[in-house]
Amino acid sequence: MKKIVIATKNTGKLREMRAAFAHLPVEILSLADFGDLPDAIEDGATFEANARIKAHFFREQTQTACIADDSGIELDALNGAPGVHSARFAGKHGDDAANNAKMIEELQKRGLTSSPADYRCALVFEDVDGTVLTADGRVDGTIRFEAKGTGGFGYDPYFYVPREGGSEKTMAELTLAEKDAISHRGKALRELVNKLEEYFRCEK
Repeated sequence: MKKIVIATKNTGKLREMRAAFAHLPVEILSLADFGDLPDAIEDGATFEANARIKAHFFREQTQTACIADDSGIELDALNGAPGVHSARFAGKHGDDAANNAKMIEELQKRGLTSSPADYRCALVFEDVDGTVLTADGRVDGTIRFEAKGTGGFGYDPYFYVPREGGSEKTMAELTLAEKDAISHRGKALRELVNKLEEYFRCEK
């Protein structure tokens, strides 16, 4: 059975990956299984570039096939920002409240109360022999100033997506199943699963 390390210590993301790959002949590991590893330097200009950097770095660190991801939000009104800087838009990594406040502030500076936006996710698999598979997911929506919902994280309470009948809901208002069906991460993960299924068939 092939071992694949997921370049994360996030238990939720790890659980999601294990479920998605459960039918494949793989054993899913996390970075925590390899002790205290250094961080990858994510200095790529795109989500895929950062995912490639992480996948390659941790494949070398662990000598194990690796899957890495990078994701974020792009606002039309901000020329695609915050983009690859989504998690640290306000300066501190992972401060959702500060990041959302800065996003709203930047729109207000431009005299706007909303902006078309998209969530993006890039996934990269790198095998021990250097083989690379990539997948990309995107969901389009609108950023509005009124936060709704308690689910999700990051920019989800402000990211509105169209629903049946012409209504809208934020990503934070969707159930986990509804979010997975349309989310950027869900789309990228399904694409990568399809590619891995084919990859493992060809390896036999």
